Amino acid sequence: MSVSRPVIAAIHQPQYLPWLGYFAKMDQADVFILLDDVQFKKNDWQNRNRIRTPQGWQWLTVPVRHRFGQTVAEVEIDRRAGDDWARRHRKALWMNYAKAPFFERWRPFFDRFYTARWERLVDLNIEGVKALAGMLGIQTPMVLASEFRVRRQGTGRLIDLCRAVGADTYLAGADGNKYMDRALFDASGLRLVFQEFAHPVYRQQWAKGPEDFVSRLSVVDLLFNHGQDSLNVLRGEQT
Repeated sequence: MSVSRPVIAAIHQPQYLPWLGYFAKMDQADVFILLDDVQFKKNDWQNRNRIRTPQGWQWLTVPVRHRFGQTVAEVEIDRRAGDDWARRHRKALWMNYAKAPFFERWRPFFDRFYTARWERLVDLNIEGVKALAGMLGIQTPMVLASEFRVRRQGTGRLIDLCRAVGADTYLAGADGNKYMDRALFDASGLRLVFQEFAHPVYRQQWAKGPEDFVSRLSVVDLLFNHGQDSLNVLRGEQT
């Protein structure tokens, strides 16, 4: 008798040029739900991330205009300075990665990405997440949480979203126990598993050796350094 394979859902806010662990979770899931209808947190990973520089690392931060209580989908990019933030981000990538082995491979996307006129942060982030997943070769389907009628808060929302996409297993982040009601989840009948992600140490622009490696950067750092082999690196299957 054959045993049916579990259907795994992972849920996360749309982030700006996310780090490796974000895509490792996506790679392990059968469906990835972009949580676009939760409260925005300024200067969290939703509007900034880090890249490698000769001095170590630097932030790339998208300026936003928001009011307390707004959802991720409601936050606007602050255009009072025009597209200056986009020019700075594009220039930072060029200055710090132009000599990386695979910079030119991905440069056309980033040229388009940073010359497009973005109004809402969520649109910028979702376009980036989808494009970066494609560059990695991750084919996990993505859906928006706002497309479903579910409970609005906490663990109940997670349970409802899993059921809405037909999942029987929820892949939570390593710190999931800090924000979840385990008793409620256990009573739901859904299986709960936690991500176990070991950050790889890979060949990195500006690093003189493993001891000089900077971890937890945006996934663009991996892509510029390893190109089509990035997914193998992400999975810990470096050749």
